[in-house]
Amino acid sequence: MDQTIRTFYERGEESGRLLAGNGRLEYLRVRALLRRFLRPGSSVVDVGGAAGIHSRWLAEDGHDVLVVDPVPLHVEQASAAGLRAVQGLASDLPDGPHDAVLLMGPLYHLLSRAERVAAWREACRVVRPGGLVAAEVITRHASMWDGLRKEFPLDPRYRQVVSTAVATGEHHPPADTPWFTKAYFHQPWEGASEAAEAGLTVTGTFAVEGPAWMLPNADLEAIYADPDHLDYLMWSLEQTERDESMIGVSSHLLVVTHRLTAPPTASNPPR
Repeated sequence: MDQTIRTFYERGEESGRLLAGNGRLEYLRVRALLRRFLRPGSSVVDVGGAAGIHSRWLAEDGHDVLVVDPVPLHVEQASAAGLRAVQGLASDLPDGPHDAVLLMGPLYHLLSRAERVAAWREACRVVRPGGLVAAEVITRHASMWDGLRKEFPLDPRYRQVVSTAVATGEHHPPADTPWFTKAYFHQPWEGASEAAEAGLTVTGTFAVEGPAWMLPNADLEAIYADPDHLDYLMWSLEQTERDESMIGVSSHLLVVTHRLTAPPTASNPPR
């Protein structure tokens, strides 16, 4: 794992990122989407599961969950929460067959398409026929829109970081900033293309937060505290989650796929 990325995650912020503000919106929507596609009592590998925020509700729902993460701190935090957790990479997963493999972060940090396709292919290898492989990706313009919510643009270097990300997908922040670490930002269609190349059958690409992630955190917290307003927010995001005119404005997308054939090999190329 790239040391710059490892250092970023060793700050320990992942343990609370999905619990408040627009992080909580991401959490609620990912949970709602995955619940649609997971079979009851599935064996689930949560790759890049960090402190196990998603794995906790998965276990509470009755799934048999294993967290795989490259950062020792994350493995310790997930284990302390009572989860099974091991150190590992998306490129080398525990043998299956598993009912589901979740890539809720690894694709952010694989800058080359070949590496990302390899991660998809490895997930395909260890999931059973008919099994679920779901991956979250960051959208191409996420850093641009994030500049509307935060003070990042006060640093004159931010525009160049954003311009590079929009043009190439590669996000390279200066080392002395608190900005999100080195990453790859996907075009809306790109995750599905990678998964198909790896031999998976794509069910769909879903906007996670839609445009609502750009609301001020104080406004989002007020919505979370009002059941009727929260219900409307979740309903409205579901209505537009596959709308091509809106999907790219979401900060994250969830690419849902299934393994319907044997994993691709030299004699069995992707379909």
